Amino acid sequence: MRTIEDPFTEPSPDEVPLANAPLVRVIAQVRFPEILTVGQRDFVAPFQEAIRATYPVLRQEQIPAVLIGPGTAMQVKPQTAWRFGDAAGQWRVSLTPEFLALETTKYTSRADFFSRLHRIVTALGEHIEPSLVDRIGVRYIDRITGTAVDDIKSLVRPEVRGLAGTAIAAHAAHFLSETMFNLADARVVARWGQLPAGATLDPAAIEPSQEKSWILDIDMSSAASFPFAVDQVVELGKKYAEQVYAFFRWAVTAEFLRRYGGTV
Repeated sequence: MRTIEDPFTEPSPDEVPLANAPLVRVIAQVRFPEILTVGQRDFVAPFQEAIRATYPVLRQEQIPAVLIGPGTAMQVKPQTAWRFGDAAGQWRVSLTPEFLALETTKYTSRADFFSRLHRIVTALGEHIEPSLVDRIGVRYIDRITGTAVDDIKSLVRPEVRGLAGTAIAAHAAHFLSETMFNLADARVVARWGQLPAGATLDPAAIEPSQEKSWILDIDMSSAASFPFAVDQVVELGKKYAEQVYAFFRWAVTAEFLRRYGGTV
């Protein structure tokens, strides 16, 4: 297996399918300038019809939106979020006045995920019609639990391991690292570390585990806005997913891949 020294400059490695992948959630989000009419049921109805065969369960929620104006204090106002889900509760599409997101707890392949993203971004273009994309981001979250946490020394490279696998780690309640990497036209934020039972670093994306766990959370996003175009959005998302995978492969060892069902 080829050793990756710089995941940001070297070619992305071929995927190694993991039969028991510890991937707990994958998210793609497309942000755009605020479209106030997305809060109206009649306006959103055609978008729902375009995706309802795949995501038949609709829930309306109110989520906080933070506003900061020049010379004013921070304000929080509720914002309508339309949540479209599948019957099994494994896939969810979220639409708000400022973003469209696709997320899953049952990721099977990059091809399947981005095929789904293409369909909902197409519906966004046809029925919501944003003119610009402020940001597109792709996020992959892995979590290992059980005896694997105690074997972390053999599963991830030393630069990522930190305190894990050392004698002093037994005295630590939790330990987390976060690093931001600035690339030419994007940025990557990577978080990793150990959490105690019942803890999470992001309640909206990672449900607390009933036992201690080790997290690897990689988020890549664009650094500048660009005109909305379905194919460009999806292709950029795929590019970021490949980059995230390259970072994942840099961070983990061959033993990690074998532990979770990969052939290397």
